[in-house]
Amino acid sequence: MWITLSITALLCFSQTLAGGRPSPNLVRDLEGSSRTSRVTEKPDVSSSDCEDAIHNCRQLGVPWTGCFEDTIGTCIVPKTRSHRPPFIRLRVNSSSEAEESPSPRHQVHIPSSALQKSRGSASEDEVLLVTTLLDSIYFELSPLRSGRSLIPRPLRIDGSVMGGEVLVVRAGNVPVRDLSQPIRLTFTHNKTLQNGTCVFWYELQDGHHAGTGYWSPDGCVTTDTGDEFICSCNHLSFFAVLVNPELTVDQKNVVYLSYISYVGSALSVFFLTCCLIIYIRLQQRRPEKAVSIHMQLTVALLCLHLSFLLSCFWVWQLDEEQDDWVCQSLGFFLHWSLLATFTWMTLEGFHLYLLLVRVFNIYVRRYVLKLSVVGWGFPTLIAVVCGISRVYGKFSLKLTDVNSTAPICLISSDHSQERVVRYITTVAFPSLVLLWNSCMLALVVYRLCSLRRSHEGGVGWEKVNSENRSRLWKDSATVLGLSWVLGLPWAFASSTFVSLTGIYVFTILNSLQGVFMFLWSLALSCKSRSDTSSSSRDPSSQKMMTTSFNNGT
Repeated sequence: MWITLSITALLCFSQTLAGGRPSPNLVRDLEGSSRTSRVTEKPDVSSSDCEDAIHNCRQLGVPWTGCFEDTIGTCIVPKTRSHRPPFIRLRVNSSSEAEESPSPRHQVHIPSSALQKSRGSASEDEVLLVTTLLDSIYFELSPLRSGRSLIPRPLRIDGSVMGGEVLVVRAGNVPVRDLSQPIRLTFTHNKTLQNGTCVFWYELQDGHHAGTGYWSPDGCVTTDTGDEFICSCNHLSFFAVLVNPELTVDQKNVVYLSYISYVGSALSVFFLTCCLIIYIRLQQRRPEKAVSIHMQLTVALLCLHLSFLLSCFWVWQLDEEQDDWVCQSLGFFLHWSLLATFTWMTLEGFHLYLLLVRVFNIYVRRYVLKLSVVGWGFPTLIAVVCGISRVYGKFSLKLTDVNSTAPICLISSDHSQERVVRYITTVAFPSLVLLWNSCMLALVVYRLCSLRRSHEGGVGWEKVNSENRSRLWKDSATVLGLSWVLGLPWAFASSTFVSLTGIYVFTILNSLQGVFMFLWSLALSCKSRSDTSSSSRDPSSQKMMTTSFNNGT
């Protein structure tokens, strides 16, 4: 499956991930549903000591966070200080900002817009602000496979709560969410931590696991200053910082992603074969350097998808602890194919550079032959060196929620230099390729816009006729096609760190890359049959991407 292949790169960063992402409307479930179930419990603990609120609410046998938030609004703060964390409960003016520190390590800053929103329909200018600290042992994690829910739930991540402390922030009488100005929470630490992610507690309200929950980064953005984690969140809740967080993928989603990968790769093998036939026919009709480069990239992609399917198939035949020379050979083939694919993507970007930047005096003797030496020689050299070092074998991806692994024949997990090899060849090298090709695609867009402006003579958008709109669609299709040729969808690997949706998007797009390459070959084939005079009359992307490509070197 493609997710297994992609995580060979992603695992290099799995211990260095930090940051959340803002996402409004994601805590509605937590705050809305819990507010409706608090009235019956409130009289039982409303007059208790604030420091005993957590224990009293947990004894009720129902989801306790709603009870706790209601109780701390009416409980009694003890006059004498105890050994427990400070409990701050005071009324503040909603027209000004509020800033409190329940401990030397924690600071809460609430903008006036949030305080005013917490008033609801009340006419008073002052609102009640409560903040305190709780021990993370009170927050019981729910099982990952807790059944389907008709209500969309926030993203879940797992990790260790920094310091074992959870910061509680409550203001006003109504739920506070979707803030235009986020609240700012500061968590100070005196340790050298690699990362941290701001999260809030999402509690399940019904079912067998009511009262349990999980941590979610939705609605919060993390800033790491070195000795502080600053959380900017668009709602009020129970907050913490998870260190070394991991995005969990349960067994059900692993199965779905596997099927998507296998089906997508099988389709890519078929369509890449068709694509190769089309390029061969084009070369026979009129030899062109650009088509030759496309053909070489197609071969590399075909090898990549074939080796991936073969590696997955063979590893099924092996026992859990077994590793043989066939798996090592397939790992070599898969790694070589991956390197060859990215090398030829780089050469596609280099060809664009010659056409769009150098433009003149770009004749290179035996140009395609020299590119072929680099395109096939470089990955072969790297793969042979890795093979001599015996780094190939069974790679086992450990699933965090179940006691199982997802194996594939690639770089052996047992090799001492496995992490270094993966980082250099499957993270650093592809990242540089994507950066280079992104710049080349941006240059293409710039040139297309320049051609359009010169052709239309400064005509405004409102005066663009149907012919120009048609050309705009052609330009957009060209840019989209080139993005596949340059491998830019691989950049979606970055989204797999924080989002299960990102994992699905990355898996679908890259397992189907062969299908999109086939569509690009069809477009080139149709263009090859078009009248040359129509190309000269249309100084658009069609001319630049075919005529210039073919005559440039």
